[in-house]
Amino acid sequence: MTKQKDTTANPALTAAAPMMEWWQSQFTQGTTPMTRMQLAWMQSMADTMQFEAQFLRALAESGQKMAESLSGDTPQTPAEMQERYQQLVSDLTEAQMERMKKATELSNDFRRRVWEEV
Repeated sequence: MTKQKDTTANPALTAAAPMMEWWQSQFTQGTTPMTRMQLAWMQSMADTMQFEAQFLRALAESGQKMAESLSGDTPQTPAEMQERYQQLVSDLTEAQMERMKKATELSNDFRRRVWEEV
């Protein structure tokens, strides 16, 4: 059972009740789009952080492979070292290109998310 205030004792509250209900509905509707836009922004930031983490992982793996090749027990010829180094640079270049591609897509994704929320 819902308990309501008794507004019969104060005629001003009775007269203002419709205005207060209208104001309350307008107030809550005004914050919803801002909240949705903030959620879209936060999702874009989460995506950005994920892409950066993937790039940092590629850097770490490349560094690990380079360290393994330099500290290996078996001696390698200069040609083998050059081939391995070129492969590592190629992998890093590919990771950087993927990172840049995703960074350019983020702007469009953010606009799409905001548009969907509005």
